[in-house]
This record gives sequence, structure tokens and C-alpha cells, in this order.
Amino acid sequence: MKKLTFLIGSLMIGFIGLAQVSADTLKNGVVVMKDARINTLLKKQADINKKVIESKKPTKGFRIQVLNTNDRNQALTAKSKLLSLYPEHKVYLMYQAPYFKIRFGNFVDRNDANKLKKELSRMFPAGVFVIPSEIEVKQEKEKEDQK
Repeated sequence: MKKLTFLIGSLMIGFIGLAQVSADTLKNGVVVMKDARINTLLKKQADINKKVIESKKPTKGFRIQVLNTNDRNQALTAKSKLLSLYPEHKVYLMYQAPYFKIRFGNFVDRNDANKLKKELSRMFPAGVFVIPSEIEVKQEKEKEDQK
């Protein structure tokens, strides 16, 4: 029994020793060369990430709150109705327990929000309010690219 334990222990130590030697690439003469194109790709990805972050910077503005309810289905129905009627504006569904809130648009100027508020108050008679919010504003360059 002792001989078998000694034999198994010796074999395990031998395998561990081989694994350590093969892991050391410099001793084995293996040299890893970095492809020069990797730096180019990394720089391009960093530039893209920077543009995305800058375009999504929130600024102070206004959104229109069209619904405040504890009925999730009613909130989803209102959201889909707004998306179909006003595809050029973003619709936000927020949940603050126990209420679902539907907020609409990204307006820099309160007067623009008030104009649309009058139209929306006919569709949502329970109360439509202009709420100061952090909004997403598209950069001018992005607007030109979309045209």
C-alpha cells in the first residue's frame, strides 16, 4: 500500500513539474508577436465609444408625463398608442413602486413641450404635465447624417 501511494505521489509531482515547464514560454523559446493591426482596431473602437458617450450626454430639458397609473396594461397600451401616433419622439415607461409612469419626448424648450401637451391632453384626460427632466439631445452632426 505504501509503495502504491509513493508511486502515485511521484507521478503527480512529475506531471506538476512538466506543467510548470511548459507554461513558461520564454524558457521554451516561444515568442508571442503582437499584430500591429490590434492597436489600430483598439483606437477605432475607443473613438466610437467616445462618440456614443458624447451623443448620449443628458442635458436639462423637459418631458411630458401623460400617464401615472398602477395598471401595467394601461401603461403599455398608452405607450404603444404614443409610439404609433408620434414615431419621431421617444416614449419612456418608468416604474416607481407602485406606479407606472409614461413620459414622452425630449424637449429643450418648455414652450415646445407645452404645444404638444395641449394635443396630448385630449387623448389622456386624466392629466398631462410638463416635467423638468434630464433629456437626450442628438448632436447636430448626427442629425445631418440621418438626412
